[in-house]
Amino acid sequence: MLSLSSDRAQDFLELMRFDKPIGTLLLLWPTLSALWLAADGIPAFDVLIIFILGVVFMRAAGCAINDYADRNIDGAVARTHDRPLADGRVSPREALAVFSALSLLSFVLVLLTNSLTVLLSVVAAILVALYPFAKRYTHLPQVVLGAAWAWVVPMAFAAQTGTISRHIWPFYLGVVLWTVAFDTFYAMVDREDDKKIGVKSTAILFAEMDLMLIGLLQGGVIVALLITGQAFSLTGWYFAGVAIIALLFVKQHLIARDRDREGCFAAFRQNNTVGAVLFVAIVLDTSEVATDFLFSIFGHLSFY
Repeated sequence: MLSLSSDRAQDFLELMRFDKPIGTLLLLWPTLSALWLAADGIPAFDVLIIFILGVVFMRAAGCAINDYADRNIDGAVARTHDRPLADGRVSPREALAVFSALSLLSFVLVLLTNSLTVLLSVVAAILVALYPFAKRYTHLPQVVLGAAWAWVVPMAFAAQTGTISRHIWPFYLGVVLWTVAFDTFYAMVDREDDKKIGVKSTAILFAEMDLMLIGLLQGGVIVALLITGQAFSLTGWYFAGVAIIALLFVKQHLIARDRDREGCFAAFRQNNTVGAVLFVAIVLDTSEVATDFLFSIFGHLSFY
């Protein structure tokens, strides 16, 4: 009896991808970065906890509704054929129940913020629900995912400051472009399977121009981050982080240059490092101690 209960719990944990936290981390980094930018340092403790829990709940909810939408096609894809819904360990009704419960928990968390954040959360919920079905009608589902992924940026500013600054939109666009780029790498893993079953993606749309177009998207990310740095008067630590991110993007292309499944998946996973570098750079740049240290180093290196 206990074994059965434990097995069932594991099935639901897999449905929510708690066994594969990379997606949660990829959403957490822009969330934390936006909160630190909004607060110009450490954000309010209650807002920080609300958003961390919200990331965990909404990513899990997104996985549940994604698997529900893909329940009849995941079995034909090598990477997803053993997902709990695809192999029958979790029923469609149970997946919908998990999605509803997690969405409700997320909404309760948002209610602890302010009215502007609550309104923005409605847009976020719509985008999250639309994404799994977009791949049936457009080759740009990654753009829908990017819009949903980046929506945490205005929500974070609304929760922390009560307003939405015009300076956030380059950062929002940067997160959108970053998401489209890394999810295209992800879609390249499934490209041949997706072609057979009629699922659409940017990986299929880009075809043999995939790496070049991903590179252009990543170039747009760098430009957006540079504009963000200027808009928020960030300095050395931040721009050093952007330079490291540019190098990491180059490394991703080297990893995925053969377009094999393993290389594309490795390039996708490396974006966890990209997100972490961005967050650390913002934390260092908005820390007075770190900034003073940086200026002291440059002062000792001056030649006059």
